[in-house]
Amino acid sequence: MIRWWIYALQLAELLVSSLVHVLYGLYIFSTAVAGDLSQALTDRFFKPNANIEVKSEDPSGTNVDDLPPIVLVHGIFGFGKGKLGGFSYFAGAEKKDERVLVPDLGSLTSIYDRARELFYYLKGGQVDYGEEHSKAYGHSQFGRIYEQGNYPQWDEDHPIHFVGHSAGAQVVRVLQQMLADKKFKGYEDTSENWVLSITSLSGAFNGTTRTYFDGMQPDDGKTMKPLSLLQLCRVGVIIYDWLDISWLKDYYNFGFDHFNMSRKKLGAWGLVDCLLGNAGPFATGDWILTDLTIQGSMGMNSHLQTFPNTFYFSYATKRTTKILGVTVPSGILGIHPLLFIRVLQMSQWRHPPDVPPPYKGYRDEDWQENDGALNTISMTHPRLPIEHPSRLVVNDSDCLPLQPGIWYYKIVEADHILFIVNRERAGVQFDLIYDSIFERCRKHVFRKTPQTLPNQAP
Repeated sequence: MIRWWIYALQLAELLVSSLVHVLYGLYIFSTAVAGDLSQALTDRFFKPNANIEVKSEDPSGTNVDDLPPIVLVHGIFGFGKGKLGGFSYFAGAEKKDERVLVPDLGSLTSIYDRARELFYYLKGGQVDYGEEHSKAYGHSQFGRIYEQGNYPQWDEDHPIHFVGHSAGAQVVRVLQQMLADKKFKGYEDTSENWVLSITSLSGAFNGTTRTYFDGMQPDDGKTMKPLSLLQLCRVGVIIYDWLDISWLKDYYNFGFDHFNMSRKKLGAWGLVDCLLGNAGPFATGDWILTDLTIQGSMGMNSHLQTFPNTFYFSYATKRTTKILGVTVPSGILGIHPLLFIRVLQMSQWRHPPDVPPPYKGYRDEDWQENDGALNTISMTHPRLPIEHPSRLVVNDSDCLPLQPGIWYYKIVEADHILFIVNRERAGVQFDLIYDSIFERCRKHVFRKTPQTLPNQAP
């Protein structure tokens, strides 16, 4: 009888969680559509005078295009410029600097695939996922074509600043390792020094226990539980890609086009095959959730380095506190409704006693502080399976001048989505975080000589 009650509670939690996620997705989608309609009506009825041309001269003579770009890389379920109309994943933070790029990468594709896409977004050309990888995971070797790269001059003399949110931070680390290992065919001169700095916002460096709550099996970190939120997500994504409604996918795309799951290529039986788990990204494990388990992150981290000439920064977020030694959510009003239950669940995390721990020295209490999506211990710096050099920062001025090859990290009271999507939620904290990131990139991080900003005299 008790077992049936437990099953009933688990099913109720699954239904509520699914409903909340669907409603939030619809909110984002409808907000984007409403924004686009409003902009279209404004352009239609209040057209600016096309005969008036305003030119601005930069008194310093420095071209904005000469600045190293700051590239904002979105996380899971995210999107870049050009998707969801005029809606901004980074809540308009890209407008804070003259030279910011916001690529649109696969929102659920693996970190490996997203790193490959990011390279060709910047350099231009057709995305090459690599012959060996493509054969191993059953998808096309080649993907989207970028006729013109967004920063084709990218090289060691023209390095880039990267800012990654959530899984986006790990995407940039994988890309930097690929550059160091010269993994891009036709580009034999790549190196880790193409990356000037990496800044992480709630970065997924060491995995998250959230994946196990949502449906990944804690014993291997690869397979899914038969009844879970991730199974419902899997079915929805497969059907979405199979229907292949062009205008809808132009608006939002999960990024699995290279798996060729369209109805035009698979047919009805192909759809059944994917739904049964015999084909597609969820069958081969080439999607982002396997990379976000503790086991998946450890496997990835074992091949990733912290390089001596790159500057590293991290903002680790948490929305928990301890009361009489028990970790609990730090409040109600400050946590997004989508994340409150998730913060509570993760704060009570216990690794299954019948499953071996993911690494030697594992303790449940180390993984209980969280922001509703990631554990705080995972966000500070890469630490599993080998701890990388790091330094806790309380005041920014305490760590100047900055040294490369060290992960400077701060602990910030915030949930996982405070600094994205909705700027008003974060208020002044939003400006403080992004202003400090962009100021650091422009004034304190340089490899040779300080750069001249457009509004400064040489």
